[in-house]
Amino acid sequence: MSTPFYSQQPNLFKVASTSSPAAVAGAIAGMIRERGRCEMQAIGAGAINQAVKAIAIARGYVAPAGLDLVFVPAFLDIMIGGEERTAIKFVIESRH
Repeated sequence: MSTPFYSQQPNLFKVASTSSPAAVAGAIAGMIRERGRCEMQAIGAGAINQAVKAIAIARGYVAPAGLDLVFVPAFLDIMIGGEERTAIKFVIESRH
């Protein structure tokens, strides 16, 4: 089971199909509390599923503090091993 990890950008998590949604949710909640926003990147249906579950769980983690999370998905073309892949990027912020 893998956990989220930072990419070269400090606010960007990469989520895999094997990522624990609860662990990713904790990372999202911490980043939202600390910086007010974060971004996630996922490639493939399994990774996207884990990312969306993590956002739903994170909403529950930050709700007692009066925060309501929203996210905006976007396509992102990236290079992996010299091959272009399409990822989904999730921009997550607190709605006031």
